[in-house]
Amino acid sequence: MTPTHFSFTSAFILGLMGLAFHRTHLLSPLLWLEGMMLSLYIALSVWVLQAEATELSCAPMLLLAFSACEAGAGLAILVATARTHGTDHLQSLNLLRC
Repeated sequence: MTPTHFSFTSAFILGLMGLAFHRTHLLSPLLWLEGMMLSLYIALSVWVLQAEATELSCAPMLLLAFSACEAGAGLAILVATARTHGTDHLQSLNLLRC
């Protein structure tokens, strides 16, 4: 395993562990998801460069565009939750009550 492959894999696993174990605020999982998406973006970019595949050169940009859309939707949910409930603590949210 090369050092670059190890760093991308460890960054993704660290983001996955943070997503699984650190759930106090609604912003925390959004930041962990962004970290995971950025590690996937960098890994895909390096893979395309190493494989010298010109037909796959638009794949990292497509992943980055989907990541930006995901971040925008997550921040919209965060703002809506903060406005309706007054806080972003996940313990105070009751998903059964609208």
